[in-house]
Amino acid sequence: MSLTAHLTELKRKHETLSMKVEEAQRSPSVDDLHIAALKKQKLKLKEEIERLTV
Repeated sequence: MSLTAHLTELKRKHETLSMKVEEAQRSPSVDDLHIAALKKQKLKLKEEIERLTV
């Protein structure tokens, strides 16, 4: 997989997680630990994207 394709895939996953976090925050049945786990995954993806673009 090329670097460009890999970055595109990471950005797509990051965007998907963003939508899941927003959805979870609007849902009263989702616990804070689940939301925190989603945010942690999102942060890891963001750090990976930044690491690859430097």
